Amino acid sequence: ETGSEDIDILPNGLAFISSGLKYPGIKSLAPDKPGEIFLMDLNENNPRAVSLRVSRGFDLASFNPHGISTYTD
Repeated sequence: ETGSEDIDILPNGLAFISSGLKYPGIKSLAPDKPGEIFLMDLNENNPRAVSLRVSRGFDLASFNPHGISTYTD
């Protein structure tokens, strides 16, 4: 609903998507909704984005993700 800002796809087909960026001067479709990180498994026949649960104690109200990257060890 609020559009994705960035995506990072791992070699195993898992995609992490940041969404909900609020930027001055750009209209937000959901100004009162915090940002989210979604996971999508591109190996599935009908992949769908699933919102990831954020740890307790994290300030979701001010979460405004801009970009995303992953690190594989």
